[in-house]
Amino acid sequence: MKVKNWMKANPVTIDRTMLIQEAAELMKKHSIRHLPVVEGDLLEGFITQTDLRQYFFPSMVEDITVHDVMVVKPYTVQVNSSIDHAARLIHDHKIGGLPVMDGENLVGVITSSDIVSGFIEVMGLLQSSTRLDVIADQDGGVEDVTRIITEKDIEIFSVATENQSSKRKVYYFRLGKGNIEPVVKALEIAGHKVVSVME
Repeated sequence: MKVKNWMKANPVTIDRTMLIQEAAELMKKHSIRHLPVVEGDLLEGFITQTDLRQYFFPSMVEDITVHDVMVVKPYTVQVNSSIDHAARLIHDHKIGGLPVMDGENLVGVITSSDIVSGFIEVMGLLQSSTRLDVIADQDGGVEDVTRIITEKDIEIFSVATENQSSKRKVYYFRLGKGNIEPVVKALEIAGHKVVSVME
C-alpha cells in the first residue's frame, strides 16, 4: 500500500505570517487537525491543533503568528513510500500526521486516522468474514495452512501473527465467508492446531 493511495491530496495550507487564530479557524472550517505551512509548493513547517492549544490566552492570541509556533523541519514522507513506513514514523515520533512530499513539493497530508483506515481495509475487518486462529505444524508451516484453506475455496483476506518469542506462533487468518468446518477438519488431519474460529 502506497501513501499516495491514502493521503489527503491538495491539503489546506497556511502562510507563516498568518495569526494562529486564523490557523484555528481554518482547521475548524475544514474539520482538520494539521496544517502544512508553505511558501508556494515548498514546505516550511507544520502546525497542529495541539500546537495551537497552548497559546490560546486572550492576551496573546492576537500577536502570535504561525511562524512562532510551527514545527520547523517536520518529519515527512514521500508520496510513493509505503503506508507501513508512514505508520512507523507516526508511531516512533508520537505524532498525529505527516506532510506528504513529491521530491521537494508538498502534495498531501497523511494522518494516523488515514493509516488506520488503510489497514482496516486491507485486513478485511469491515467485510463479512471469519477469523481462524491456527498454530501451524512445524513440518508444513503456515504455507501448508494457506494451501489447505485455498484448496477448500475459502478466500484469505489477511494473515497476521503476534510478535512473541514463543516458537509456537498463532496465525490469525481473516477469511471470506464459506463452510469453515471442512477447513478445520483438514487442518487438524494435517497436524495443525485450530485454536479458535470466530464468525
